[in-house]
Amino acid sequence: MTTPMNVSSASPAAALAPYAAVFGTPLSGAALRVMLLGAGELGKEVILALQRLGVEVIAVDRYADAPGQQVAHRAYVVAMTDKAALRAVIEKEQPHLIVPEIEAIATDLLVELEATGAVRVTPTARAAQLTMNREGIRRLAAETLGLPTSPYQFADSLDSLANATTVVGFPCLVKPVMSSSGKGQSVLRGPEDIETAWNIAKEGARVEGSRIIVEGFIDFEYEITLLTVRARGADGKVETHFCEPIGHLQVGGDYVESWQPQPMSARALERAQQIARDVTDNLGGQGLFGVELFVSGDQVWFSEVSPRPHDTGLVTLVSQVQSEFELHARALLGLPVDTTLRAPAASSVIYGGLDAKAVRYEGVAEALREPGTDLRLFGKPESFIKRRMGVGLATDVSVDAARAKALRVSGAVRVKAA
Repeated sequence: MTTPMNVSSASPAAALAPYAAVFGTPLSGAALRVMLLGAGELGKEVILALQRLGVEVIAVDRYADAPGQQVAHRAYVVAMTDKAALRAVIEKEQPHLIVPEIEAIATDLLVELEATGAVRVTPTARAAQLTMNREGIRRLAAETLGLPTSPYQFADSLDSLANATTVVGFPCLVKPVMSSSGKGQSVLRGPEDIETAWNIAKEGARVEGSRIIVEGFIDFEYEITLLTVRARGADGKVETHFCEPIGHLQVGGDYVESWQPQPMSARALERAQQIARDVTDNLGGQGLFGVELFVSGDQVWFSEVSPRPHDTGLVTLVSQVQSEFELHARALLGLPVDTTLRAPAASSVIYGGLDAKAVRYEGVAEALREPGTDLRLFGKPESFIKRRMGVGLATDVSVDAARAKALRVSGAVRVKAA
């Protein structure tokens, strides 16, 4: 039997019960301790935002020297789907808040710990559990909330995949219910693609044995990410805030460009915000959600939701008064938020382009020579050909001008083997 977590009633955790943080001094007995489960480039930015508010941060990831681990107060390497291993590190650190940054986590453990009242999960353990796999969140959106989505079926064998395609039809998209950044996705054009798609999905799944989702295509004009923030207002009640919609370009299921704001009709924006509100109200808690939607004219379809900052939201590092990372940090701490857009902006991904254990970056000065440009190099310890190693950022008078400038930033940076 494991020892239950024991948090003193005089600790910051007690004050966090009404979602209002008591701030102490990091690395002291008065510290407010936050543990991130996943410490990639998005987690790194959340950690920095928390530390600016005096929070003590522990970063956990599946590999050593992850970007967020490089800036956290303490770091651990843990297989986060290993319930016993994850429990051990949580019990050792006794965090007041746990912030999932990826999907592949033993979320049943988070549900158990949150139920004891010893720790709070942001936005909630249920949100982390439901969004851990696409099946849970798709059934919630389509079957419980009645939101418009693409047609879909689930499959757990090659035969059931073949049967699913007869329902959904061709062409269709196949992807694991548990994966990220487009891994394991493929398009089926006809029956001859079924076995290949099955193998790609199984190889790309984050958890062995996970099911796959088969999605029919819908005729949409563009995709958006609607960053939705649930935060405490002046009266102590949770309020919903929306950032301006973010447009994005994906290749192979992975984002390569994003821009803000994405032009859309007033009716479509109203509908997008209502869908985002319905989903996030159901998930509950406090924090930032990345709600992905398909749009055509005034029509909007729900696609996915992440209860955490979104990769396309990297553009908010330069576009907004408070970035998505600052918004997430403030919301989970019970602080006021501001989703004001500062200027039209864009982001463009910098890929590794090679497999190497260590790399160096050339062209950084050239990339930043234009006014209104910025850059993030994530500091990942190993490069892969299609690994996201950084992002170019730009602001300008229009989205089109910002996109062109961001592409010049990312194009100027060259990744070389060290």
